[in-house]
Amino acid sequence: MRAFVGVLTVAVATVVLAAGFAGAADVPPPWAFAVNPPDTPKPPPDDGVLRHVPGSDVTYTLTQVRDLFSPPDWHPDDHPPMPDPVARGKKPNVFACGYCHLPNGLGRPENSSLAGLPAAYIVQQVADFKSGVRKSSEPASLPVNFMIAVAKGSSEEDVKIAAEYFSALPRKQWIRVVEADTVPKTRVAGWMLVEAQPGATEPIGQRIIEMPENLERTELRDSASGFIAYVPVGSIAKGEALIAGGNGKTVACAICHGQDLRGLGPIPGLAGRSPSYIVRQLYDLQHGVRKGPWTDLMKPVVSQLSDEDIVSIAAYTASRAP
Repeated sequence: MRAFVGVLTVAVATVVLAAGFAGAADVPPPWAFAVNPPDTPKPPPDDGVLRHVPGSDVTYTLTQVRDLFSPPDWHPDDHPPMPDPVARGKKPNVFACGYCHLPNGLGRPENSSLAGLPAAYIVQQVADFKSGVRKSSEPASLPVNFMIAVAKGSSEEDVKIAAEYFSALPRKQWIRVVEADTVPKTRVAGWMLVEAQPGATEPIGQRIIEMPENLERTELRDSASGFIAYVPVGSIAKGEALIAGGNGKTVACAICHGQDLRGLGPIPGLAGRSPSYIVRQLYDLQHGVRKGPWTDLMKPVVSQLSDEDIVSIAAYTASRAP
């Protein structure tokens, strides 16, 4: 099947991923902090053919799909009208919020799901990106670097408008979590993992392999096509125990994130969120890269977590209904 690639979704050479957290405490796990290799080819030129996705009467060319300042909206009836900051960017570097996070706010593994998050929380995170207290443990992370540029170029009013839009959107089941001993061999394409070779598999090790259910539709930025996350066998049960406090190893997540992990006041929900994203945040917090309000409360939560613990927590939270 031919892959349709946009600015952030380009087919790349195979990258061999380590079985765990790369074997060093100061090296981010490459399967969670996916980075396009330096020899990534340029996207193919637009052939002018109108693309289609299931369940939509809308059509777009590849040029339109790749437009960071006017994102494709395949299913406009599935969400309220997008306000300007979500639907239209401002050149040269304030991209439309709906491009990366999608019009329905569910996002992709390389960024964040914003749907249903407290508006105040979204506003604060943009402020943290802007001030420099929130970064990534992987300096080459283009999605985070894009977010920093957008935050620095956006007005407070635009951020508030976008935050209120995304906060009002419903959370939906977007990621299918499957426990498995073996997983598809993957490569990095568009800052996320995709199948490297049809039918080829490898042991999962202490990793989470999150990838599109349908790569072609994901590369067309179809907001109705979700993801599958393969997690180690037994990790969901281990994560459930850790979420409850892990016999003193960590702090019960429900205290701040709610009994159902769907959020509490200005605190974000964890249920049903991308496990790759959760791993990145726990790793960043543990290594002092992500700072800002409330991060001090997370220090006792993450300080004693092992690599396996982080994988298990992310597997469990992703498996919960949002």
